Amino acid sequence: MRALDGVVVLDLTRVLAGPYGTMLLGDMGATVVKIEPPWGDETRRTPPFKAGASVPFELVNRNKDGVILDLDHRAGAAAFRRLAASADVVVENYRPGTMERLGLGWDTLRALNPRLVMASVSGFGQTGPYARRGGYDLVTQAMSGIMSVTGEAAGPPVKCGLPITDLCAGLFMVQGVLLALFHRTRTGEGQYVDTSLFEAGVALSVWQAAEYWGQGTVPGRLGSGHPLVAPYEALATRDEHIIVGAQTERLWPSFCEVIGRPDLADDPRFAGIAARVRHRAELRKELEQALATHEASYWLERLEQAGIPAAPILGYDAVYADPQALARGMVIASADGTTPLVGNPLKMSRTPWQLRKRAPALGEDTDDVLQRSGFTPTDIDALRRLGVLDRRDKPCADPVDPRSRS
Repeated sequence: MRALDGVVVLDLTRVLAGPYGTMLLGDMGATVVKIEPPWGDETRRTPPFKAGASVPFELVNRNKDGVILDLDHRAGAAAFRRLAASADVVVENYRPGTMERLGLGWDTLRALNPRLVMASVSGFGQTGPYARRGGYDLVTQAMSGIMSVTGEAAGPPVKCGLPITDLCAGLFMVQGVLLALFHRTRTGEGQYVDTSLFEAGVALSVWQAAEYWGQGTVPGRLGSGHPLVAPYEALATRDEHIIVGAQTERLWPSFCEVIGRPDLADDPRFAGIAARVRHRAELRKELEQALATHEASYWLERLEQAGIPAAPILGYDAVYADPQALARGMVIASADGTTPLVGNPLKMSRTPWQLRKRAPALGEDTDDVLQRSGFTPTDIDALRRLGVLDRRDKPCADPVDPRSRS
């Protein structure tokens, strides 16, 4: 048994934020139906490719059924409404207004299914002056403040190496869907969940908000440093940088002892967290002079023995071979044995996640899904004759208003 067995999710999302979130729902047992236009999710064409499939697509679309449905066609939109009438969740990440244009907005769908939970993930949310703007991860990292605090102090603004607003928007969406389903078990009522990449980025600014509202200073770039405590950053040794977390008043004197500089613990420049933050540049110079006497491996062994948090800085080749990552199931074989997959970080004692199937080929489950939802073979043949279920290489150059199509 899995936590979301029996929950049917209609997934209209593409690229990353939405597919990542719906994959997590599928991992926990939900029946996720990935509904794509005839030309497919654009990520299917994103390299690199392995065994003829896009690796990025495979990594965020496991545990889903694949359906082609042309929502720009009146019959396709009608078929989707029929699916939504018996579904539990609809997730979409079109630009705000698109679902309403297609005749598939929240007001329409909840009239068909009052128990439905619908979630939208967009660049900036469904309301506000920026609602209609497109919102890529890079754009929202810039506008949510993340890029202003990423990079070295003397360097240009830099994005986070991971698509952080995309991924966190997907996580917040999952949280909202699960909360809405929990509310439904008590009331019988569905509800609308609205989140965005921009809000995900702003929501992560906990330490930056503390610095700005608590100290009145605008947070800036500090490299690997922490805005409120020190030393808590990457420090150079003789051969490599290591991460050191010796910021507390308990750990600081012990760290000074380990590196052979007990005098620093009594240095008035570094007496207390605030003083160490204020004299951050001087502190780093003193520490790196001491650490330059030995290699990273030497210091990591001694810091671990002393109970001081420290770590090497691993590349992903090392991460994916790391014994802790392997022991925790964070690297797993794919269902068809082609491309390894990143595991699910949730470990649940009674309802564990499960890899049931690889990412679907475009439209591979169309007939099965429609039949499960009550479509007869005659219904399916009629949709196929209209081209609603057909695969195409690309969208029409001049899309027709769906209300004008029969």
